[in-house]
Amino acid sequence: MAGAGVVRIAIVGMGIGKANGLALAANPRGRVVALCDLVEERMVELARQLPGEQALYMDYKLMCRDRSIDAIFVGTPNQLHVPVAVEAVRCDKHVLVTKPLADSERAAARLVKAAESAGVVNMMSLSTRFSPACRYLQARAESGYFGELYYGRARSVRRNGIPAWNLGFIREGGGAFRDMGVHVLDAAWSIMGRPRPATVTGVSGAPFGPRGLGYSRATPPKTYRQFAADDYAGGLIRFESGAGLQVESFWASHQPPEVQVELFGTDAGARLSPLTIYRTEDGVEEDTSVNLPDRGGSGSWDHIAAHFIDCILDGVECTAPLRHGLQVQQMMEALLKSASTGREVRLHTSAEEWK
Repeated sequence: MAGAGVVRIAIVGMGIGKANGLALAANPRGRVVALCDLVEERMVELARQLPGEQALYMDYKLMCRDRSIDAIFVGTPNQLHVPVAVEAVRCDKHVLVTKPLADSERAAARLVKAAESAGVVNMMSLSTRFSPACRYLQARAESGYFGELYYGRARSVRRNGIPAWNLGFIREGGGAFRDMGVHVLDAAWSIMGRPRPATVTGVSGAPFGPRGLGYSRATPPKTYRQFAADDYAGGLIRFESGAGLQVESFWASHQPPEVQVELFGTDAGARLSPLTIYRTEDGVEEDTSVNLPDRGGSGSWDHIAAHFIDCILDGVECTAPLRHGLQVQQMMEALLKSASTGREVRLHTSAEEWK
């Protein structure tokens, strides 16, 4: 469908769509040809930063029918990921979707089924998984350097960072875990080899948001009274292999900000930030700081854009398909369900679902 070695891409949602759109446009084989948002000024602002010309749409269904578009990036609030992406694949467009895949497991499963049935390239945009540090740890893990990764800790903590500038974040289907926890959960789970989960136990709550506290900017009562999600969540995922993963996410807290993944292996361990490897050789404890080279233009967004385009034009196997997003969604929703019921949740997933 993409012609002359170039993928023609539309960006839906001018929030996270900006970073993804600029990276896709910067790729020599990518061209952003259309933008879609409910606010025209936001589209005009991004268009000024992009090469070439872009068609502007306020109706995503109309945009999806545009035959000059090969692929669509979906960067809307969580609750709209599935409607937009399903319409895109129905129109035979390749799709790149920001995290989380959806606002519920059922919606995520519907999208995965539609995308896989359509036979289009379907991919998650995951800035943490595709970061240089995570890619380094992923390569080390795949080489067997850590031995068996039997435990992980993953957390994302803000001191005051509830994003009420978009009501989709704080209403049902949003929340800190789906917004931030998804990044570190996905990254740790991916590095650990994407093990199949068995049980999940979790806690969650909103001790800050409903009181008008912890916001990233001044928020009026009429806004924070609509709070209907978690502003923190945490728990333990036990995998069928016997490995475990502790995951935590806080939009607001009386703790310093942090984004961290820690890995425990039988031969070595690691910490994401600062990137450090821990190992014992001949009885000597070795802590190695890893300083990745600055290659310029090789950050998360550029890696995501390059891989998406390579999958479309070269038939490269996608390393972050929407199915991975569904699997992460299943773990997230199980943790939040455990928190609401006060009980452990046992996941019943088939081998086919976790292929």
